[in-house]
Amino acid sequence: MNETQIRLFVAVAETGSFTKAGQMMNMTQPAVSRAISSLESELGVTLLNRHPRNGVVLTDIGKRIVVTGREILLQYEKISQEVAAEKGLETGSIRVGAFPAAASFYYPKIVRAINDKYPNINIQMFEGTVEDVRHWLDELVVDVGFLIPPLNDLDAKLLRNEALHVVFRDDHPFSNYKEIRIQDLSDEPMLVCKGGYELPVMELFHAGGANLNVKHITTNYPTALNMINEGLGICIMSELSLQSVPDRVMSRELTPKAYRKLHLAVPSFKQASIAVKLFVDTAFRLFPPAP
Repeated sequence: MNETQIRLFVAVAETGSFTKAGQMMNMTQPAVSRAISSLESELGVTLLNRHPRNGVVLTDIGKRIVVTGREILLQYEKISQEVAAEKGLETGSIRVGAFPAAASFYYPKIVRAINDKYPNINIQMFEGTVEDVRHWLDELVVDVGFLIPPLNDLDAKLLRNEALHVVFRDDHPFSNYKEIRIQDLSDEPMLVCKGGYELPVMELFHAGGANLNVKHITTNYPTALNMINEGLGICIMSELSLQSVPDRVMSRELTPKAYRKLHLAVPSFKQASIAVKLFVDTAFRLFPPAP
């Protein structure tokens, strides 16, 4: 087993295609197929099932081995970065997982700061739901991610406490309220964003003894904002999600104030590469926690 075989196996697993993996590695499809077959023969197990219609699918042992493969590749990357740092050359790669609000607000500023100073560091973003980011971190698909609790067994640092707002249309009675408490939302028709965003909201209702009346479910805030604009319900969102809202949408901070805790999480800070630590340090330099 060698580094090329491991890289090919991980690439095939992530793309579901020998052809796409070959394109990533500048190899032909037959060469990729031979390398994977050689790896399977050496290990004595089948890592991939080949389906004419469904492409390539990991076997059960393949699913376990691909995680180990990613761990090995991370160590190769760490060695390369350590050597480069010793020579005074900042290089490496960083795979970042983010949900849309964090991707649009934090990610561009961090990448710009790193690119300006370290142009040889390659940064790739994986955008999905909070649950996607948590899964990618667990499976080592990404090196670092923007995440809200639960954090599972990941290493994480609190980046920002984001104030939570009640969001409603301008003709809702809440438009005349100076303060809105969680108890005021009991039985109101609520829009809830799934995908990991809903947990802080559920916890708020539970802690305040309020009844959460879920009227509509979506997976992203822009859709929820447009539904609110049409008078289809109200929602609780973080301030980060309210950078741009439709004309008839209003918001008020909850009273007392409530927050969503945004973290930067990694599988292990101890094992993180120089480039990943640079990403985290840059994020906290640009966005220092509020006192």
